[in-house]
Amino acid sequence: MDIDFQSLIDTHEQPFVVIDRRYRIVAANQRYCDAYGMTPAAIVGKLCHAVSHHSQRPCHENGEQCPHQALFTRDEAVEVLHTHYHADNQPERTRIRGHRLRGAAGEIYLGEQLFPLEAQAGSECDAMQMIGQSPAFMACVDKLARVAESEASILLYGESGVGKELAARFIHARSNRAGMAFIVINCAAVPENLFESELFGHERGAFSGSSGLKKGLFELADNGTLFLDEVGEIPLAMQAKLLRVLETGEFRRVGGIRTLTANVRVVSATNRKLLDEVDARRYRLDLYYRLAGIDVTLPPLRERAADLPDLAIFLLKRLTGGQSTCRLAPDAVSALQAYDFPGNVRELRNLLQHAVLNCRDGTIRAADLRLPAGMSPAPPDHLGARISLRDMERAHLQSLLDAHQGHRARVAAALGVTERTLYRKLKQHGLGR
Repeated sequence: MDIDFQSLIDTHEQPFVVIDRRYRIVAANQRYCDAYGMTPAAIVGKLCHAVSHHSQRPCHENGEQCPHQALFTRDEAVEVLHTHYHADNQPERTRIRGHRLRGAAGEIYLGEQLFPLEAQAGSECDAMQMIGQSPAFMACVDKLARVAESEASILLYGESGVGKELAARFIHARSNRAGMAFIVINCAAVPENLFESELFGHERGAFSGSSGLKKGLFELADNGTLFLDEVGEIPLAMQAKLLRVLETGEFRRVGGIRTLTANVRVVSATNRKLLDEVDARRYRLDLYYRLAGIDVTLPPLRERAADLPDLAIFLLKRLTGGQSTCRLAPDAVSALQAYDFPGNVRELRNLLQHAVLNCRDGTIRAADLRLPAGMSPAPPDHLGARISLRDMERAHLQSLLDAHQGHRARVAAALGVTERTLYRKLKQHGLGR
């Protein structure tokens, strides 16, 4: 049966392109052509890597896993993550699904179906701040894009400063609730006696000082997304009430008698192991399972060293109001990539902020970064001196305490975390005094 490639790929809603053994594009649907700013007539005959990667070399020669190479050398149809470049040279992370196609004369072609990972109506948060092309980060963004399409509750795990709120906003922008409310509450920052009022609102006169009606965050987030940051800090007494609204969508304002309903998708985040909190009887197991419909772990910055140059450039532009007044010297880039970053992206931003203030000639050098003394990379394995991440974190905290004469507020600011989080870390490492 002879099927015309063009009529077949035009049925795809996603960008689709057909490529021959010589990397030449033989057919592309309109969605693919629109993405790269070319007409169907102009794109046929072009090299696939010249169009999508703006490169004269195939992507496997640049170190990427290549669907073309997998098909024509191993006869495998694979799915990979790549960064493609549009006609305006803007990068876009894309999941590529390869297909093995056979022509009328028996020749083999590669069919590529593209799934852009950024939100279609991209915002600054998902299109620009989610900077990175390292394998760990690309895999994480891919998973975030997949889970965004469901209605399940999502629990984001990650160390302080990895960008959990940014990931939650990315999920919201990719979901069916995009355009509706995105409401944030930091559970660690709300006093226990005000928690119920914050979540569910209160009626006038419900308690001393409540002079008027107040809508709670669940009510404000109706048909949208509610992001519960530091969800491990929710008081035990409130957990049963939160569980009920998650199960039924029903709640009452404090002091009210009328049952209200809200259709809210909940995304939560924590840097604590909630199952350990369950074992310690500080957290309800049924609430944990309700929040962790799907869990996603965000990689720490130390696992994304390859992303540091681009991430630092972006942060420097933000810190200088969009003006490229400072650049990183090679020794500064090397120092950043050798550093462990226990405070992750938030700590990187703080380090660069200090460096910008000290930058006089437009160049930030390693010495300008004020990295904690003694925090050199771990010695090679063959020296037998492997250092655990816990020991490195403890040493880093101690060096910051020494540098700031034990002033916890300054140490917390240097790390980009709250004093409450710092206090817990100090206690974990026996540095509480």
